[in-house]
Amino acid sequence: MRILLIHLWVICLLGGAAHAQSGWTDIEKQAKGQTVNWFMWGGFPAANAYVNGYVAPEMKDRYDIEVRQIPVQDIAEVVSKLLIEKQAGIERGEVDLMWINGENFRTCKTYNLLYGPFAQKLPNRKYIDPNDSAVRFDFGEPVGGLESPWGSAQFVMIYDSLRTPQPPSSIDAFLTWIREHQNRFTYPAPPDFTGSVFIRHLFYHVAGVRQNWQQDVDQAAFERAESRLYELLRGLKPFLWRQGRTYPESPQKLMQMFADGQVDFAMSYHPADASRMMRDGLLPPGTRSFLFEIGTIANTHFVAIPFNARAKAAAMLVANFLLSPEAQLRKADIEVWGDLPVVDFDSLSASWRKRFTGLNRGKATLSAERLKQNQLPEPASDILIQLEKGWEREVLRK
Repeated sequence: MRILLIHLWVICLLGGAAHAQSGWTDIEKQAKGQTVNWFMWGGFPAANAYVNGYVAPEMKDRYDIEVRQIPVQDIAEVVSKLLIEKQAGIERGEVDLMWINGENFRTCKTYNLLYGPFAQKLPNRKYIDPNDSAVRFDFGEPVGGLESPWGSAQFVMIYDSLRTPQPPSSIDAFLTWIREHQNRFTYPAPPDFTGSVFIRHLFYHVAGVRQNWQQDVDQAAFERAESRLYELLRGLKPFLWRQGRTYPESPQKLMQMFADGQVDFAMSYHPADASRMMRDGLLPPGTRSFLFEIGTIANTHFVAIPFNARAKAAAMLVANFLLSPEAQLRKADIEVWGDLPVVDFDSLSASWRKRFTGLNRGKATLSAERLKQNQLPEPASDILIQLEKGWEREVLRK
């Protein structure tokens, strides 16, 4: 009887696998000849070049799928468009694929603006660790297969090893350094995302990084913590560049100030930025990056398919291709983009692991292993918004 049950189990497994394969084959047939309008933030030249110079030609050659990148200033514009279309009952829209995460995903999920769940159907999903909270949650919001991971980001501090041989790596030491080096540090003004994530590190510092700020947040505890954060930030203002009367409007502006020697630190949510800019001669040759001792905040960026996409099958093929080891490896190359891979190295063959670990990511880029071992989760997206508004009210205007 036991042998018979085992045979039946194997037959069911094989049948299920065959069904899944058959389903994906059907999707590939449906996708052939379709055009994918991919709406994404267009302000990152490296990402634009990767999509238009690599992904689009590959999808055309492999699957006869046309990928048309539609650059936007803010993906929130697209979310608003989808919300209007949902309310108007428009069943066939212009958006087939979106680059998304955070608050925009939460809004889409809340108002049922996404197609899916589809992510678990992608064959290349096998390269993603299903237990990794960084891909199961998006700023504290369960993903539930409504979006597919594309890459990772992690905050790093940037310094010149010739100018500052031993940068202070604990937050307490860093705050002391700021007070002892008046006019040599600043950060981009929130709601710029990089400036915003810098103050989220200070929020974790005053609030206790071990507390759970991802879900079911205690509002009273949050208000106590944010009050301590604003007090800390107001106390720092006299020691900042121009005494905190003004702030750089973007990380690019801060990078320029760092390159010009106006300040001693820059920061980025893209760990390979410093290497890429050093390669291009925009930053000094001694440029390096470091993490705070408590770790630094990381998040995953995703692609999602709207509820009324016209080319859902082709969009799924694009999402699947983006997860392939070859597409992830190419994206990780600083000569292309330098984005952190989202694939789980343990899922890769030995030859692919060797290619990833052997990739030259530049002298200023920390290893993927070190970054991954020192990641902090993003707080829930509503905390992010409250901190950005609070900074303007309680720090900038006081």
